[in-house]
Amino acid sequence: MTQGSSHAAGPHRVVVIVDENSNPFELGCATEIFGLRRPELGCDLYDFRLCSPEPRTLMRDGFFTLTGVTGLEAAESADTLIVPNRPDVEVPRRTAVLDAIRRAHARGARLVGFCSGAFTLAEAGVLDGRRATAHWQWADSFRARFPSVRLETDVLFVDDGDILTAAGSAAALDLGLHIVRGDHGAEVANSVSRRLVFAAHRDGGQRQFVERPVPAVPDESLAPVLAWAQEHLDAPLTVSDLAARASVSPATLHRRFHAQMGTTPLAWLTGERLALACRLIERGESRFETVARHSGLGTAANLRALMRRKIGLTPLEYRHRFGPGTGKGST
Repeated sequence: MTQGSSHAAGPHRVVVIVDENSNPFELGCATEIFGLRRPELGCDLYDFRLCSPEPRTLMRDGFFTLTGVTGLEAAESADTLIVPNRPDVEVPRRTAVLDAIRRAHARGARLVGFCSGAFTLAEAGVLDGRRATAHWQWADSFRARFPSVRLETDVLFVDDGDILTAAGSAAALDLGLHIVRGDHGAEVANSVSRRLVFAAHRDGGQRQFVERPVPAVPDESLAPVLAWAQEHLDAPLTVSDLAARASVSPATLHRRFHAQMGTTPLAWLTGERLALACRLIERGESRFETVARHSGLGTAANLRALMRRKIGLTPLEYRHRFGPGTGKGST
């Protein structure tokens, strides 16, 4: 969901609240995705700030102490507010932090929770009746404490419009790139992912747990067939075609995809075709039948249905927002 910035003179403002015992990894993910300068893009994508309720914040397990960041007043001007997450999920959050989250939600800011950040959002009361996810190991605890939240387990992240949650540490990167893609388009998100040396797109519906960690570069047994498929997305490829190219049975290909990619061959292929369609639109192709044909999605009607379901925008809306000369990410 693309959020309009309330700061007309500058980029969309992302503020991270850091509280006692916060996890440094997710803070690093937020900093890498939203806080770094992007000279390769010729612009800064976000105005990034850290804030904390205390002048000195002891991070998780006392690894280090964070100082020199502004107070919670910075949260009052956030277009996107990333809430604290920490391993001690049963310990109540500070009232001042919860109040800042409630005020941000009331004025229409986008809220983001990484990993156990879903507990913070739920404790603030903004997730009642809403969809969310959290790390699988806390699913039972979360449901017991917050039965009114529609918790979705076994997914990487949930985009519920103005509130987004990621299941675990690495999924914070997936959700962050998903947000960049929605704000600035597929080309910019791909550029950010290349700098991270991370997969450009893993759909939020993929499983939290796979038999092996998902590598930045897929296992050699799948790499050749993935590269081949990406060069032939305009062809009417099937799972049987991919299996034949990999010299394995369709059943074996499915097992390898589940183990190494956390998804199915068909879901991966559809995701790659959608990403290509978005790039074609961003580069100026205005004929949606042509976009559908060159990306292997068949017809403009199929392109439109898939984009609405997976991205939340029609091809025409996507072109208006991210096409040439539109000032990607601006409002």
